[in-house]
Amino acid sequence: MAKELELKYGCNPNQKPSRIFMADGSELPIEVLNGKPGYINFLDAFNSWQLVKELKEATGLPAAASFKHVSPAGAAVGLPLTDVLRKIYFTGDQPLSALACAYARARGADRMSSYGDFIALSDVCDADTANLIHKEVSDGIIAPGYTDEALQILKSKRKGTYNIIKIDPEYVPAKIEHKQVYGVTFEQGRNDLKIDSEMLKHIVTENKNLPEEAKIDLVISLITLKYTQSNSVCYAKGGQVIGVGAGQQSRIHCTRLAGNKADVWYLRQHKKVLELPFKEKIRRADRDNTIDVYISDDYMDVLADGVWEQFFTEKPEPLTREEKRAWLDTMTGVSLGSDAFFPFGDNIERAHKSGVAYIAQPGGSIRDDNVIDTCNKYGIAMAFTGIRLFHH
Repeated sequence: MAKELELKYGCNPNQKPSRIFMADGSELPIEVLNGKPGYINFLDAFNSWQLVKELKEATGLPAAASFKHVSPAGAAVGLPLTDVLRKIYFTGDQPLSALACAYARARGADRMSSYGDFIALSDVCDADTANLIHKEVSDGIIAPGYTDEALQILKSKRKGTYNIIKIDPEYVPAKIEHKQVYGVTFEQGRNDLKIDSEMLKHIVTENKNLPEEAKIDLVISLITLKYTQSNSVCYAKGGQVIGVGAGQQSRIHCTRLAGNKADVWYLRQHKKVLELPFKEKIRRADRDNTIDVYISDDYMDVLADGVWEQFFTEKPEPLTREEKRAWLDTMTGVSLGSDAFFPFGDNIERAHKSGVAYIAQPGGSIRDDNVIDTCNKYGIAMAFTGIRLFHH
């Protein structure tokens, strides 16, 4: 392994020179097996690797993450896929290992945001997972290793330039970390907080019931938030993230943004969406974009006469607002994590519209009573973790 890697440029082409290296002069804990990852690629790689490593440690299941611009678009553990999820994640009938299921779920949380993602896997990448990745538009991947077959599949992406990084799974970073802003060095203790179900014991609502499935989803949401640019809120269900609201100045905007993404994830499972008459050779990205337009309220304006023919064999009937609301009302058992306290009950009101039944948040607002009362109004179980998870 090298002691440093020179990069083409930093965040932008005008930011030169650029490199990554270990301040103590030791070897980097990574090896580039293919391609030439850039500055932002490595930021995504190191943040996403920490996320999947911690998900694996917390759940015992293989984990995957799909990162864009130093925040996760999706993250998940390797639970089997239903036939409906296979269809909306475009996996086809190919065999799916547990790790491949984790990646399909991570990518499927927000397919539009995952376009051109950087992938992290907690386990050695196998051929099943590599075959899934090969079909998607992606910038690169980080994993603790690759089978020979998987490596050859991945090396064939992007005309042989796909970025493939192997990381030492035994690497432990220093307890103190540094960063520079405007020439000033910042120093802090690394956030090595362990997140698990023990953090969910302080339930402050009338409903004290937290099923095991909800605990797993809440842990997934909290670990995801630990590596999401703040402010952030995360919805999870069935072992995967289904909506992330990242980098918003207002908590309610986080909750709305993540909730809207969770709604889209669920609406993609509506019968009308599953039966859309797409032409055979429509690309995945065009199909994803078209589905999002179809789900939107301005579908009839965007896919007007003369436009829909590009994508469909016949013009589909619209999915009405009433149909969408009726379908969303069947979404239940969703878990919600927040990286800081909810200041008002309006966040709970919005979360309830997306089927949230379980919440984990630090607590500590002067309006905690209002937030708790709003949860009680809807029978939501909420745990106060006492831990803030800001990430900048």
